[in-house]
Formats: sequence, structure tokens, C-alpha cells
Amino acid sequence: MRVSENLLKWAMRIYPPLFFQRIWVKKFEKGFLGVEVVIRKSIWNRNYNNSIFGGTIFAAADAFYPILFYKIFTNKGYKLRAWSRSLEIKYIKPGFTDLYYIISITDDQIAEAEEILNTVGKYSISHPILIYDKNGINVASVMNEVYMRNLDFMETNNAHSN
Repeated sequence: MRVSENLLKWAMRIYPPLFFQRIWVKKFEKGFLGVEVVIRKSIWNRNYNNSIFGGTIFAAADAFYPILFYKIFTNKGYKLRAWSRSLEIKYIKPGFTDLYYIISITDDQIAEAEEILNTVGKYSISHPILIYDKNGINVASVMNEVYMRNLDFMETNNAHSN
């Protein structure tokens, strides 16, 4: 099923794990080549320091690289699975205001992933996310290891080995 950038934006906005932590998708770029995400500070995600809870920041960074890669490749006709294999987060400063980040996927990253999916069948590479407060101060740095498996590659190779 083809899903537009706008429809996915609204689906993610009301998705309970994001909605209740006040994680808000501002927009998906055309072709799912990027996303803008805001973490709105509220009573639901504040810690005892009056800053945004680290778990909320972590949750906000978890899903979006795999979603973007999944949408890019399924729109190209690939049958695959994609998820965050691991995340490494470094909290630099407390997030006392709303936070935001922008992810952009380049043509070179897509070409690299496609080459690996077509030759190895599995893609696993870490991608950075820098999270900022409303004043542009970097409050967290994340490395998101995206894992994708080309299911067509696996089926083709299993058929040849039988």
C-alpha cells in the first residue's frame, strides 16, 4: 500500500507512543528523503530537573531513519524489513525547551544502501542525528544503526541453494 508523505505525517502524529510523549512530525520531505521532528516540552515528558526526559529524546530518535529507508525502498519495489538495530545517545545538555531535529537522506546514501541490499542482502550502517533546543544549542547526539534485510534477495538465494 502506497502511503503519501502527508498521510504518514498525520499517522505518526497520532501514533500513541509518539503522541503521548509529545513527539511531533512537522513534515516528511518529498520521496521520504527527510523528516523534521519536534519534541514539545510538556508535563508528560518533564523530569525532576524540569528538562525533557531522556527516554523521550531517545524515543524520538528511534524510528525515523528506518521509516525513511523503508519508504524509499518499498517505493522502489523492494520487499524488505527495516528497524533500528541499535541507538547510541549522548546527552550533551538538558533540554529545557522544545527540541527538534532534521534528518536528510542523500542520493549517495540511497545508492550505497541499494548496492549492499542487492549484493549482500542485508544493510546495517549507523546514521547520526543531532538534536537541538529552540535556541539552536545541541542537546543530544545520536547514532542510529539502521538494519534492513532485502527479503527478495533472501528468497532468490535460498531458491538457488536448493
